[in-house]
Amino acid sequence: MIVIRRFSEIPARLGYAAILVSIVTAASAQTSTIHGSMTFNSRIVEPYQADIEALAKRKLVVVANKSSLGLLALLEKRADLAMISASLDSEVAALRKERPDLPFERLRSFEISQTRIAFAVHPTNPVRSSDRKTMQDVLLGNLTNWRQLGGADLPIRLVMVRDGGGVQASVEAELLNNKRIASKDPIRVHISSQVIKMVEQEPGGLGLAQLGVLRQSKVPELVLDRPVAQVLNLVTLDEPNATTKAVIESVRQVAVAKLAD
Repeated sequence: MIVIRRFSEIPARLGYAAILVSIVTAASAQTSTIHGSMTFNSRIVEPYQADIEALAKRKLVVVANKSSLGLLALLEKRADLAMISASLDSEVAALRKERPDLPFERLRSFEISQTRIAFAVHPTNPVRSSDRKTMQDVLLGNLTNWRQLGGADLPIRLVMVRDGGGVQASVEAELLNNKRIASKDPIRVHISSQVIKMVEQEPGGLGLAQLGVLRQSKVPELVLDRPVAQVLNLVTLDEPNATTKAVIESVRQVAVAKLAD
């Protein structure tokens, strides 16, 4: 609670600047800032933010962009928590190549929920199912034409978010045993919602997509014999304090109560 005292009750030496700092500090003490994965945000935080805030008894300031950017904000102390939509190990492995100086060993991960990754195809593409081995060969560049999967004579154009996205990290970790995607001539976009839009325009497109985003569109899904799971985690810098623990537990409780694929 912010307590406003009369000016006559405040020592003159404090001045207006000190008054302002006191108010801002009191307000920020009741707020937690979360940066990171758009998948995590769109699936859990955005639709259920009011429920989470009521349980945690705190307001949330949310910046949704990418898992990697969320971790950078956390490491640079611009966020209290990071949302990531892949394992912490896979995200750190990618970030470490560009920022080896950061204290990644201080990061702590807390699993909140899981969803599955969807592979989007153009509406005219007749291929609607495949197995994991075939998809591995596609992603590693060994299969390059839809005809090899029983479709039309079209080159396979992989569509995915630029490095730092949780979908790509999850696919590489779970489906490719930590190998990098090596599909030829991929189409790279900035944010996840653009994956579906690009597949709609590209007859040979194969999009690595968030399940929720695909379900909001009319783009069909290519279903694997065994789905690829995407783990949704919250991450802290060092062990969480009591306040951050309350936010984590509130998010987890809401996810358990509300989510079901």
